[in-house]
Amino acid sequence: MQVTTDLEARAQGHWNENKRLIVTLLIIWFVVSYIPVFFAEALNGINIFGFPLAYYMGAQGSLVVFVIEIFYYAYAMDRIDRKYGMQEEY
Repeated sequence: MQVTTDLEARAQGHWNENKRLIVTLLIIWFVVSYIPVFFAEALNGINIFGFPLAYYMGAQGSLVVFVIEIFYYAYAMDRIDRKYGMQEEY
């Protein structure tokens, strides 16, 4: 019975950390996607490489953040999996 309880506790801890990571990354995604829209007019006064900052953030900046989030999620989940003994065996 103790083995099942330990496995359940590890699974619950794993799931809690996974949820915390997902919520954090979704908040970052939301901020990068939707908040700059409210400041687009003010951001257009700043130029980067000849483009208005609002355009640059929409066309390039947010995409870069999304790709970084994908790689960070894979890295962080690998660490969480190892912490709770749930890593994949190759």
